Amino acid sequence: MATVSELSAPYENFMLGPRRGPNVCARCLNLTDGYDCCYACTRQPSMVDVAVPISYSVAHEQLHHALASYKRLPGPAGRRLATQLAAVLWRFLAQHERCLASAIGTQTFRVVTTVPSSDSGRDDDHPLRWIVAEAVRPTRERYERLLRRSSLPVAPHHFAYAKYEPLRRVADEPILLIDDTWTAGANAQSAAAALKAAGAGAVAALVIGRHVNRHCHQNDQHLRALPPFDWRRCALCGPAVETLAPQARSATAPGPVPA
Repeated sequence: MATVSELSAPYENFMLGPRRGPNVCARCLNLTDGYDCCYACTRQPSMVDVAVPISYSVAHEQLHHALASYKRLPGPAGRRLATQLAAVLWRFLAQHERCLASAIGTQTFRVVTTVPSSDSGRDDDHPLRWIVAEAVRPTRERYERLLRRSSLPVAPHHFAYAKYEPLRRVADEPILLIDDTWTAGANAQSAAAALKAAGAGAVAALVIGRHVNRHCHQNDQHLRALPPFDWRRCALCGPAVETLAPQARSATAPGPVPA
């Protein structure tokens, strides 16, 4: 049987570890062309206390295809991708869960949950729950399904306080909230809002891929300047890098900045 390192090793060739610094959103690590926060983060409440992507997920490139296909492809092909992504998540958590815990002022997460699918019809069988609840050893004993999609109609990539419903009260527990992809952040922020409405303490969001478009603004230059992916470094413990010359900008983006 392949090991976690063997299953995750091929991803090292195309993963791009986000780093803090100029041209990077302080909340979600999106690329911002010089602004402190990206457009999406300034247009919705910040319910997540810290958000950490394992890698950028560049549109139409390898990680993007894996994250899209693992939940769409049937049979062995989909399960193979899910197993590989589980290895990526497992390997990252083994080294950096303590970074997320420290960032919100706790020593550990006793409860781990996932962002439900925005489509209630897909949530019961969503492979992300299999990844976190069964495949990944660091989370399987702590996983609990805490949320479900409500009946409230919400447009895709839009935040809503009532988008998800809590399944039980959470007594001031810090929560590790896991999702596969952060695009606008609306699903993770809505999930964190529901958890806090149920009494949760701080919420740390961990996502496998932070979606970006290589051909927007200076994104390609920024991505090319990132150091090679290093499992020993995450966005919290890795040093901030100045990959592009800082630009004089206001604190927030005045209009849409595509991912």
